[in-house]
Amino acid sequence: MPELPEVEVTRRSIDEPLRGARIEAVRLGKPLRWPLGRDPRQLHGLRIGPVLRRGKYLWLPLQGAPAATDDALLPEQGLLLHLGMSGSLALHGSAPPPAGPHDHFELETDAGTLRLTDPRRFGAVVWSPALSADPAAKLLNGLGAEPFDPQLTPARFHAELHRRRAAVKTVLLSGEVIVGAGNIYACEALFQAGIDPRLSAARISRARAERLLAALRQTLARALALGGSTLRDFRDAHGMSGAFQSQAAVYGREGKPCEVCGTPVRRIVQAQRSTYLCPRCQRR
Repeated sequence: MPELPEVEVTRRSIDEPLRGARIEAVRLGKPLRWPLGRDPRQLHGLRIGPVLRRGKYLWLPLQGAPAATDDALLPEQGLLLHLGMSGSLALHGSAPPPAGPHDHFELETDAGTLRLTDPRRFGAVVWSPALSADPAAKLLNGLGAEPFDPQLTPARFHAELHRRRAAVKTVLLSGEVIVGAGNIYACEALFQAGIDPRLSAARISRARAERLLAALRQTLARALALGGSTLRDFRDAHGMSGAFQSQAAVYGREGKPCEVCGTPVRRIVQAQRSTYLCPRCQRR
């Protein structure tokens, strides 16, 4: 599933090429998780502004001269995109290949064609009159802090963890405290911080919470530098794969020796997700 690093890598790969691009056509395939919520023809003529990211969502602001007169009253409108479990965006040139059976949304512009491919159709493209208005606001309101937000201090992070009794890895995956710590990155950060993923979040001390926050930031920064993780078919909008998974310390290494102590890495299941840990290095 594309997580924060993969979504941010995607954002970076489409932001500059599409900035200021004029929408010429919008094509829909099979229904995605939620309906577009707008007649595609009403998007023709609008221009794409700077692409933003919030959690695992991408926001494409739509500006400029609209094709429909009522859009002139919606200067902050845009499209909110989510890649779901298996989605990816590709940016094609002036002659894109024919759409395949898993291509469900296409934004044709004068700078190229942005195409969403999603075999499982859990992704979404939703129109909203503004980022601060529904449906965008409703989808984003429950998200936790961005991991690199300077306002997310160790004290605030510890206080948020202390309010939750569930296992710390489950809390990280929920996205309610901090966004972007998907399965692979949560496993790696917990290993780096020396914390057993089964430990209740409420029992994590201030010092351990500070180490965990630092580990999360370091892990996500390294994933961004490596283009994210490609476990199955993730590619950025230009077709490049991520490389983080090849450098993972515990994720996907069940039975192999821990790189620190040599103890075999163990795999357990938490909330129907595989968790990898070193039973010696990570303490409750």
